[in-house]
Amino acid sequence: MENQLISILIPFKNTSAFLPECIESIMLQNYQNWEIIAVDDHSSDNSRVIIENYSSLDARIKVHTNKGEGIISALRTAYYLSKGEFMTRMDSDDIMYPNKLYILASALTKHGKGHIAVGGVQYFSDRGISNGYQRYESWLNKLTAKGDNYSEIYKECVIPSPCWMVHKEDLEECGAFEHNRYPEDYDLTFRFYESGLECIPCSKVLHRWRDYDSRTSRTSEHYAQNYFLHIKLYYYLKLHHDKKRPLTVWGAGNKGKSIARDLIEQKIPFYWLCDNPKKIGKNIYGHELRHYSYLHKLKNPKSIVTVANEEAQKMIKNFFFNLGQHPMVDYYFFC
Repeated sequence: MENQLISILIPFKNTSAFLPECIESIMLQNYQNWEIIAVDDHSSDNSRVIIENYSSLDARIKVHTNKGEGIISALRTAYYLSKGEFMTRMDSDDIMYPNKLYILASALTKHGKGHIAVGGVQYFSDRGISNGYQRYESWLNKLTAKGDNYSEIYKECVIPSPCWMVHKEDLEECGAFEHNRYPEDYDLTFRFYESGLECIPCSKVLHRWRDYDSRTSRTSEHYAQNYFLHIKLYYYLKLHHDKKRPLTVWGAGNKGKSIARDLIEQKIPFYWLCDNPKKIGKNIYGHELRHYSYLHKLKNPKSIVTVANEEAQKMIKNFFFNLGQHPMVDYYFFC
């Protein structure tokens, strides 16, 4: 089955402590028709030397310098230099299970273009994994096992950045890494969704995702909560907003306020709803907060829900069900 060359795009910056494990996990793959395009994002440690040492031992490992600054530019550089028919990304601090490339490539070969192969992930850390990451891992893997990832795309990034594989032509049609929108993995996931790439179900854990205090997703402002909210709203307005239907925002916490501010800034009309008796009737940003039962008065509304509490979400889903409304058609959970 090893007919297709797999290009593994690896941006790296100051991850010398983890690079040997990362590279060796690729070298130990039972699928061997691959190339590594490693792009140095101006490291100040000996990461470059480590990769170059591996490159001198294995011609499939190529090392280049980022032509710009940051992870998106590094991914773009790697993509331009890639030669594979299948494309995947790898984080320089993570580890692949030995069968990862084989399983993803087999799924993609079987289903053909128009699909994205995804796999289960497992967080690991020297200090243990927080409850939040454990919940995210479990949620993500349940979606992946069914190939139902897009069904909750507005909650969090539903395709793990280092555990997917696509045909190069499909990635090209999605815009690859041309966009400068952060978080870059979430943006690409939305573009996979927009392009109609179908997720291939996979119940196997294929990737070990390392967590530590200085990882980019913890330290860079580009992965702050407001960036996630902006990108959710951007794609909601692009893909799902219907000017002929009244828009409501349900929730007046920090996330609800952030969405409200963005809508006001863009001059997009909406009704603001909540179930907090202390806020109902108040005026915030020139908008009156109404009880959620106001939905009964609106003709065929669409709703953005920013309520995170799980029990409250159950009540909200039940409320929409009684209205005859459906998720990802009439209402969208943003958390």
